[in-house]
Amino acid sequence: MPGMTPLSVLDLSPVPDGLEAGDALRNSADLAQLADRLGYARYWMAEHHNMAGIASAATAVALAHVAQGTQRIRIGAGGVMLPNHAPYLIAEQFGTLAALYPGRIDLALGRAPGSDQVAARAMRRNLDSSGDEFPQDVLELQRYFQPGQPGQSLRAVPGEGLQVPLWILGSSTYGAQLAAMLGLPYGFASHFAPQMMMQAIQVYRANFRPSAQLEKPYVMLGLSVVAAETDAEARFLFSSLQQSFINLRTGRPGKLPRPVEGFDANLDPRARAVLAQTLSCAVVGGPEAVRQGVADFIAQTGADELMVTANIHDHAARRRSYEILAAAQS
Repeated sequence: MPGMTPLSVLDLSPVPDGLEAGDALRNSADLAQLADRLGYARYWMAEHHNMAGIASAATAVALAHVAQGTQRIRIGAGGVMLPNHAPYLIAEQFGTLAALYPGRIDLALGRAPGSDQVAARAMRRNLDSSGDEFPQDVLELQRYFQPGQPGQSLRAVPGEGLQVPLWILGSSTYGAQLAAMLGLPYGFASHFAPQMMMQAIQVYRANFRPSAQLEKPYVMLGLSVVAAETDAEARFLFSSLQQSFINLRTGRPGKLPRPVEGFDANLDPRARAVLAQTLSCAVVGGPEAVRQGVADFIAQTGADELMVTANIHDHAARRRSYEILAAAQS
């Protein structure tokens, strides 16, 4: 996709209704290989816990699985929820990935739990670790990837000296301010929380300070894209994601539902409001509608890169969606 805004893939490793987590992870490896061939810039997976419909909980392990079958594409976490972990352990995990796949590993960091309070407590054993320490944890993690110093008592091996690039993720102005202050690239979760997108972009760009990693601001935006041969087929496939969000917001999370014909027509006002709030940035349609929708989104935001997610029940249709998008942007 030369000369265009780079496109990347955000894969939640969705577990479709009727399949299991292992099927989802094998589908992820297959999709990563396709994205590699199609010229996508990155393939990221996200940390979520205690969710029957998402198989990427052990994010570093899942990334090692998908990286093995790829050649060129950058592989990364989008993201690791740092309050759940000791920074030292994340340095070792992503240092290991960087040692195995040199120059191809990204590590994006978020401060949300990526789970409910029950799962957060199970992971951390207590909830003393909170997002309040996030800036200090990011700096600590960054230090583990620097070259070692004489007399240094604690080293990340692998990790030390590998300079794994860090990103900050967010869905509010908090992450934008932190990314700007640290001179790191910034990813905004507009694919499910678009409300503060434009404000966060403005805050990040206005306050950015150059760093050793990055000279000028770099904004990546999440975008749900469901592409198919026709607008009608794309809307049908999109109904799986619509059902997922409604199920999640009404306390009934589960596997990725099968698509439903005419789903929009039967929505009650409350469900319609939920979807209007969460999925306002989605681009859904045939090749021309997708080409125009993505171009409009880039023009509106000035995004430096798009991180595209497509939670589609049928794996073949998900593959086809990314093929159509790549062709539309070439």
